[in-house]
Amino acid sequence: MSMLTPPGMGGQYRITGDKYPRMRRPRGRRRFALGLVASVAALGLIGWGTLQLIDVFTGGGSKATAAGPKADCATKVSPSPTATKASGALPKPGQITVNVLNATPRSGLAKQAADELRKRGFRIGDVGNAPKDYDKKIPGTGVVLGAKSAAEAALPVLGTQLAGAQVKTDTRRSATEVDLLIGTTYTALTNKKDADQALAALAGPAPAPSSSPKSC
Repeated sequence: MSMLTPPGMGGQYRITGDKYPRMRRPRGRRRFALGLVASVAALGLIGWGTLQLIDVFTGGGSKATAAGPKADCATKVSPSPTATKASGALPKPGQITVNVLNATPRSGLAKQAADELRKRGFRIGDVGNAPKDYDKKIPGTGVVLGAKSAAEAALPVLGTQLAGAQVKTDTRRSATEVDLLIGTTYTALTNKKDADQALAALAGPAPAPSSSPKSC
């Protein structure tokens, strides 16, 4: 056996020149490795497909989460409240007795105002000069004065007849007997057309704000 013969080859091969016999790996290991890689890939695909099916049937995922608040916002829109009428608490002019009192140094204003109020349907009580507490002490157009129970009834109704009049209450008991005290800047009652519109607006339904849906 030549000293250049590789051990274990029993002298079957002789190495000559610069070429050596090729050593091949066993085919069984290669097949095993390929099979392992294929199995891992198959398991990965199966797992990914399972997750997708779960998302479809359960509504999960980021898309469902983003759509959720929009649908929920649409269902929470509350209907607009209906307008309520205040006319039930307001007396008619014919149910109100007005005492017309002049708090200015000019004479004849109380009778003039009383006559006009009578034409507009109000009942007229006393007509004359204002008491000392108010005489020449009302700088504006006038004051409508009555019981506390008339603050949201007879007084606002009478107030529609004199623009700029102040509303005050006292200790009297009757809610339908009120005073109209004429102030120093008074010239005349509000013209009938404007007074009727103000009275209709007071007795009509008050506009209620509608609740607009929130933007989603």
